[in-house]
Formats: sequence, structure tokens, C-alpha cells
Amino acid sequence: MTTHLPRIKARLALHSHRRVRGVLQGEYASTHVGRSLDLHDLRTYVRGDDVRDVDWKASARSGQMLVKRYVATRKHTVLLVVSTGRSMAAVNDRLVPKQDLAVFVAGVVGWLAVRHGDLVGVAYGDAQGGRSRPASGGELRLEHSLGAVHDAISSGGAASDLGSVLEHVAQVVRRRRTIMVVVCDDQVLDDRLRTLLHRAQAQHEVLVVTLGDLDPTRDDLPRLVDVDHGGPLPDWLNGDRRLQEEYAGRLAADAQDLTAGLARLGISHEHVADHEAAVPAVFRLLERHRRARRR
Repeated sequence: MTTHLPRIKARLALHSHRRVRGVLQGEYASTHVGRSLDLHDLRTYVRGDDVRDVDWKASARSGQMLVKRYVATRKHTVLLVVSTGRSMAAVNDRLVPKQDLAVFVAGVVGWLAVRHGDLVGVAYGDAQGGRSRPASGGELRLEHSLGAVHDAISSGGAASDLGSVLEHVAQVVRRRRTIMVVVCDDQVLDDRLRTLLHRAQAQHEVLVVTLGDLDPTRDDLPRLVDVDHGGPLPDWLNGDRRLQEEYAGRLAADAQDLTAGLARLGISHEHVADHEAAVPAVFRLLERHRRARRR
């Protein structure tokens, strides 16, 4: 059985723990006056207060009835939404398997959340529909969820369709507000996807991480198979400088349109190319989202 969290922890260990804590401060945890083990302050007793909250020693010293107020830490729910269509079984432009990269990115966010005491759920799927695992705490549950995402990605699976996964999420997650982290291929923000993301953002806090595709016009490619069509990439794609320039320009324009469109929806976005870039990208994404919430 493939284990995902040990590899994620090993890479995260290369980064400063202070940096990790700094990113998470204020990102998920919020404190509210309530009943817990952490004392917040003392205040004067008023009619209706629970007598169990009276601090008798402090009341005796001050000469007035004082009650204890506590800090209640509210757990948040993080929902990892991963597109697992067959395009995720391909490699990206750095010949990194997108299957491994998608699981790694989701795992980094999930482990940071679990480490912070939050609940983590997973939703994933393709054009045939979505599946989900309920939010829970603990590393073992997260490991099982990451394994389910990994196993759902196959070159023989259905086509990728982020919209279908978001529709599934809209059906199964109706009440609880979550921090939704979407991991997917590069997307064209058409009307359907824009509407679904807008609806998701209205209920949840949405962040998006995209994984790039392979540039089929490169000269240095080995013999590769197109996962969508099942056949090898044609030879005429390689070596045509004009085609390479046009393709690069199209990719740059699509990426700019996606980033601008997500920004208009109030959604933070990062693009990840490999495992080394994934952890800093997640930190930037969470930090940008944290600052946006403060405004």
C-alpha cells in the first residue's frame, strides 16, 4: 500500500516550522467566548450566569461576584476537491505525474489542517460524477482519503470534468461552511464553470491550485501516449517553431484569463509545476487568502 503522508511530512520538514505556524495563524482558528479549558478573563456576575462559572476565590479577594469566561476554539472544516479524470493520469510539462502531484498538493493542505486541529473532507470525481468522504480529524483518515484520490486516477477512467465534481459538492455539502481547496488541471473558465465556482464561493471559501499540462510541441519529448485518445502523440507536433510559439502564447493567454477570472470571483489561485514548488505555492495561497479575509 502506498503511503502518502510520510512523504509529505518529509518535504514539509525542509521548511521552517515558524513559517508553517505563521501561515496558519488566523487562517483557520477563531476564538469565541464559551466553555472550554482555556480561561479568557473574569467579569462581574449578572443574572442568568451559570453558578458553576463563579470564581469564588477571586470574588472573595475583590469583594464582588466574578465569573470566569473561557476561550472556545472553533474547528473549521477543510474540503479537498480533486479532479480525478483521466487527464490527471498524464504527466505535466516537467514530466511529473499529475496523479502524484495532485495527491501531494491535497496532502500538504490536509496535513496542515489536521495538524492545526481542523476537520478534513475529500471530494473527487470525473465526468461520470463525484464521490466524497466525510470530514474527520486525524492523520489515518487523511491517509485513507488521499489513497482514495490516488486510486481514482487512471488512464482508463472517464474524462476530466471539474464541473461535475463541483456539482457533486453542491449536493452533498449544503450547510457547513468550509475552506474548499480545489486541485485540478488548467481550466478554461467557461460560463458553466464560472457559475459553479461563483455558487461555491458564495457558500464556502474557495482556493484553487492548478497543475499544468504537457507541452506536446517540445523537441525533447520521449515517445508519449495521449491519455485522452489512447494513441501516441503525432511526430509533426515536434520541431515546428511557429507552432511552438503559437501554442506557448495560447497557454499564456489562457492562464492569464483563468487567474483574472478567478480573481473577479474573489478566489485565490496558484499554479504548481512540481513537488519542490508545491509547498511554497500552498503557503503563498494560504497567506494570500488570509490577507484577503482581513480586508
